[in-house]
Amino acid sequence: MNLELQRIWSAQQHTTILVTHAVDEALFLADRVIVLTERPGRVKIVKEVHFERPRTRELATTAEFHAIADELTLALDSAGS
Repeated sequence: MNLELQRIWSAQQHTTILVTHAVDEALFLADRVIVLTERPGRVKIVKEVHFERPRTRELATTAEFHAIADELTLALDSAGS
């Protein structure tokens, strides 16, 4: 599904907001990932994602992808703080 969403975005290039709890999905699709705190939801971090497009499944196997995923997961795990 993520590859299809990327294809649609590539054809249209409209600004899109995707809400997800899946860090890997956010990293694969987004140019910017925003992590919110628990209620009341406030911006905790904003992470720019600079992977080239089109993105392939192999991207998720790279060390850089995993490092950013770990950073975002840690931010989510401490989102109430």
